[in-house]
Amino acid sequence: MTTILIQGGDARIATGLTRADVLIADGVVTDIAPQISVPSGATVLDASGSVVTPGFVDLHAHLRQPGRQGAETIETGTRAGSVGGYTCIVAMPNTEPTIDNVEVVRAVQSWGATATTALEVSAAITKGRAGEELVDFAALCDAGVRIFTDDGSGVQDGALMRRACEIAAGIDIVLAQHCEDSALSAGAVMNEGKVSSRLGLVGMPAEAEEAMVLRDLALARITGARLHFLHLSVAGSVARVRTAKRAGQLVTAEATPHHFSLTDEMLDTYDANFKVNPPLRTAPDVQAVRNGLYDGAIDCIATDHAPHTPESKDATLAGAPAGMLGLETAFALAVTHLVNGELAISLEDVIRMMSTTPAHIAGVSDRHGTLAVGRPANVAVVDPEELWTVDRTQMASKSRNTPFDGMKLKGRVRHTIYEGEPVVITGQAQR
Repeated sequence: MTTILIQGGDARIATGLTRADVLIADGVVTDIAPQISVPSGATVLDASGSVVTPGFVDLHAHLRQPGRQGAETIETGTRAGSVGGYTCIVAMPNTEPTIDNVEVVRAVQSWGATATTALEVSAAITKGRAGEELVDFAALCDAGVRIFTDDGSGVQDGALMRRACEIAAGIDIVLAQHCEDSALSAGAVMNEGKVSSRLGLVGMPAEAEEAMVLRDLALARITGARLHFLHLSVAGSVARVRTAKRAGQLVTAEATPHHFSLTDEMLDTYDANFKVNPPLRTAPDVQAVRNGLYDGAIDCIATDHAPHTPESKDATLAGAPAGMLGLETAFALAVTHLVNGELAISLEDVIRMMSTTPAHIAGVSDRHGTLAVGRPANVAVVDPEELWTVDRTQMASKSRNTPFDGMKLKGRVRHTIYEGEPVVITGQAQR
């Protein structure tokens, strides 16, 4: 295996940031010290002006395989993840067919065996994500699944969700909920508010999310299930989760970069690249999400990376699918809007919310989320000061549906090392 010396950076270790070189050999971090001599034959990666961090972990990415490989594949999606500093990605189950049985899980795991990040496979809560019959949780758990979600559509039947929570509590798995009451969100194209009224489009009220958050907090409380809230987007949801946590509930939540950086005003352009689900919300909602990340009501940052083909996005707002790319811009958006924003969230906290915390939630903290001697070498080197302009034509994803095209952001990933292999060097994917 390759010996790598990451030289000249600040290492983010358990005690904080400290000036240190990092030596990697045989896929393991073997030394972290203020100055390490270059071993014979080692590959030297320049980290001057940069921070050496644990590789990022994304709890929420749509890699489209099986079924929609025209938009993304596990190969292209994990490559995009590597460029974004990720060394572990949790693949969502809303594929064709749905990841709801052991056979499909095994297939996805086999496709991920040669990927440039670790691939954790999530499975649906209900068969076919139809919300009618629960999957075989025990069999899927034995196959290596830890996170279960009907992402894209929340489980509408409260009694069925309660039964899922009861099972989850007994076998220590995580139920990740897309909180959306479909009766309240029917036909929605964007957020319900002044902008939707001005554009004459059907809007999704904040209450569609809040109602399911409230219901599932109650279900988690009475069953003891481990519940994770996907992509919180409205102030009321953040407040409800904050209150529950202060009361001692063991629930977790994530926020996406687009929900802390963009508002529904962006839909004034009728550009379908800004259409997501849950939709972009108001400026006060964006501030509430940022506040949640600041005070711990929201635990981590997840991308909801959702690639779509150009022809599918080249449609009316009502006709286009929801979703945008996220893996390659997440760190830069976090630096631009959180570290350099009004709240001045620390870079160390952003790194924690993108690595250590999601690794713990995903159950992969034995391999990801920590930079320390003796640990697997899943590492990112990031420059928090680099200014760059997003160019959709240069992205590693197979798709191009980023609304950030042409935007100048601060903070960029320089190198990514996955299991001791440099898969990204100076921003360029190596395979």
